[in-house]
Amino acid sequence: MNEAIVNIKGLKKYFPIRKGVLSRVSDYVRAVDDVELEVKKGSTVGLVGESGSGKTTLGKTVLRLLSPTAGKIFFEGEDITKLESTRLRSLRREMQMIFQNPYGSLNPRMNVGSLVSEGISIHNTVRKEERGEFTARLLGEVGLGADVMNRYPHEFSGGQRQRIAIARAISLRPKFIVCDEPVSALDVSVQAQIINLLKDLQKKHGLSYLFISHDLRVVKHLSDLVAVMYLGKIVEIAPSEEIYSNPLHPYTRMLISAIPEIKRTGSKNGNKASISGEIRSLADIPSGCSFHPRCPLATDVCLREIPRLEKKEADGRSVACHNL
Repeated sequence: MNEAIVNIKGLKKYFPIRKGVLSRVSDYVRAVDDVELEVKKGSTVGLVGESGSGKTTLGKTVLRLLSPTAGKIFFEGEDITKLESTRLRSLRREMQMIFQNPYGSLNPRMNVGSLVSEGISIHNTVRKEERGEFTARLLGEVGLGADVMNRYPHEFSGGQRQRIAIARAISLRPKFIVCDEPVSALDVSVQAQIINLLKDLQKKHGLSYLFISHDLRVVKHLSDLVAVMYLGKIVEIAPSEEIYSNPLHPYTRMLISAIPEIKRTGSKNGNKASISGEIRSLADIPSGCSFHPRCPLATDVCLREIPRLEKKEADGRSVACHNL
């Protein structure tokens, strides 16, 4: 069994809500609330949920782009929760992020060559005289030619810009990458190309991914394990095939039932619940189980007590629900 490259224990990220003339803290936005998750070396964990679930905040906190409020983050067995800036800087070589909007994440004043080689220049991982050749090889890996090095981001399509962003992310040869909705802004045909590119790079370099998306169709083709997030909490974790063929948590069933392409004839639970309503704000999380206002299985205990994420089956599946 592969060892964990990232291990998250009881992770919390709260943002204070300030009110009044003195800007006193009146409450907190609980964007990430007591999350436990593990990413094995060389594997992909898909993190799914509606917009506003806290997925991106979790990804940024794991990379220490945001400081956690509580809990621990382990990278290759090392606790990186409270690393000093010097050690954190060296860690950036090992952990990278691919953002949702490639145009917004690329400096429009820098040409492609400078964008892709910026990381290796800062960390001095490649000799100065070899950086041009190294950058050209990186661009080749992502399906672009060396002739694009002197061009600027606005000259490319969305898919090409995302390829540039991926080349930039792998330039330091990281071990772990958080992919934050990397294909959601792209056409469906281009999405497939980028997903295949990510799979090829993973196989070639032994990369581990935390793949964030609200689209379960995309996650299905890439993930070994799927974690479902709702209002800051993980409500179900299961191997990819299991979660699509037999979703257990009512929220997972809702997400699966919204995918018309997936055949659910063999599913035990897939079509039994039709759930209405919209996700609440992270600043207004209901008491007890946060999903209970939308859940057809909700009982009195769901209104009072927060369900714990517990293992239900030997295959690694965990679910947070009082009624399962």
